[in-house]
Amino acid sequence: MVKITFIDATGVARTADGEVGSTVMETAINNAVPGIEAECGGACACSTCHVYIDPAWQEKVGGPSPMEEDMLDFAYGIQPNSRLSCQIKVTKDLDGLVVRTPERQA
Repeated sequence: MVKITFIDATGVARTADGEVGSTVMETAINNAVPGIEAECGGACACSTCHVYIDPAWQEKVGGPSPMEEDMLDFAYGIQPNSRLSCQIKVTKDLDGLVVRTPERQA
């Protein structure tokens, strides 16, 4: 299992175990992490699983695909480190990943 820490807009941190091969969004949903709505179920068809990647992890996580960039246009409070958590595959290299959830999802 891979440890992923989700920090909400008020600063409350929750660490969850993610299964290699799943996504950061699935990890959030499976662990009842507040702030991730995932209305499309991970199909990259909405922006309700928007997260901010901690700057220390941005290079390792990588940037969004063109399709993800299009969906991020609908996200609330977009920042340069914004990603859709449904598009981030959990790998062993992401053990310790830190993401923040926005104040609200669009």
